[in-house]
Amino acid sequence: MASSPSPGISGRRLGVYGVFGAVLLAGTFVPPASAADTVRADAPTVEEQRLDRAAPQEILRRAGFDRVAPGFARDLGRVRSYEQAERLAVRQGQALWRRAVDRAQGRGPQGGDLSRDDDRPLYWARLGMTRALRAWEPRGFELGDARRQRLLGKLETTSRGQDTISYPKGHRMKRVLVTGFDPFTLDRDTRISNPSGASALALDGTVVRTAEGPVRIETAVFPVRWTDFAEGEVERVLRRQLPRVDLFTTVSQGRVGKFDIERTNGAWRGGFGDNENLSSTGVVPVTDPASQPQWTTTTLPYKDIVAADTGRFPVYDNTAVTEIPAGGTTPVQRPDGPTEGSAARAGGGGDYLSNEIAYRATLLRDRLGLHDRLPGGHVHTPVLQFGAGNTDPATGTVTDAEFVRNRVDIIGQVRQIVVTAVVANGR
Repeated sequence: MASSPSPGISGRRLGVYGVFGAVLLAGTFVPPASAADTVRADAPTVEEQRLDRAAPQEILRRAGFDRVAPGFARDLGRVRSYEQAERLAVRQGQALWRRAVDRAQGRGPQGGDLSRDDDRPLYWARLGMTRALRAWEPRGFELGDARRQRLLGKLETTSRGQDTISYPKGHRMKRVLVTGFDPFTLDRDTRISNPSGASALALDGTVVRTAEGPVRIETAVFPVRWTDFAEGEVERVLRRQLPRVDLFTTVSQGRVGKFDIERTNGAWRGGFGDNENLSSTGVVPVTDPASQPQWTTTTLPYKDIVAADTGRFPVYDNTAVTEIPAGGTTPVQRPDGPTEGSAARAGGGGDYLSNEIAYRATLLRDRLGLHDRLPGGHVHTPVLQFGAGNTDPATGTVTDAEFVRNRVDIIGQVRQIVVTAVVANGR
């Protein structure tokens, strides 16, 4: 598979990474205050419409997740009140997350011949559930768009592991938070998997023994959607967690054949199309924009991570940014980071949603007064590639041995990078 644009690779930089232009763009999109204000809650989304393609159906079937959405729709048919519907959405969303985590970690039935490390069944099963919820016409009570949106929000939150982040009490165990992303660029290739999401499933709730003692890793997955980020999803999930953890890292897919530890994150959206085929260009929208910095920086021990033997892929300290210098009007690429007073046009990880989650997470760290005591930042994984002879989505299969090996190796290296960061921070 040719390199795909990362949630951290900008549309402007696509040529460098050998990927297609912004063909997914559907015009400039300025996110509304609430999606419920402008979008019918019962209309299938662009993401949900992709479900009927051959690859998603095969992925669901070969993982044993093809009965998830029909079962949810059947249970919805028995609901007779909004309160019952809310309980069902929470229960079934949490069950889907647990099932995906258990499958990735070798517990319970495999459900089919698709390898356990695969993140795609979770993504497509969730979309089947949200589509069923949009189409549902309850009996005995009126639902309405606003309450349907609230149910959809509950289902999204719970099926992403965002509401079940939990650490044991006491101080003997280090606490680490890792986030991943959904698959994306699915109009280019519906078979795509995201190694950051696969890493989240593989690591959630695990305990790793290190020289600094045991480390408990908790994870969550985020959508590749501009609107959700503008509505504060990252801050909503992380605000309670950051003061409780010893280290965090957001993770996404980046460049071919290498890991990057992103030194600097920029306050700029570059406009590349998201999973809804929407675009957004401009300053990253956050609360209190008057105090918003143009740049935030990693506090991960990047020198130790780069120097360590964490796996077969090389790891780089990525210091490059794109800025408009103070007093200037034209973007300039800076290999060694931003200059004083400049305006951001791309962080080290570009100007897409992984740069944005890194920016939002590190800005939240700083606004909570944790900059000097909480290591945190962003890790870009290598692009997950299919094997030779299986790169054409029109003729290729949904998996192959090299594809699985690449994903397993990336997951293992993400785990080792986390361990290295914890140990280095404890010295």
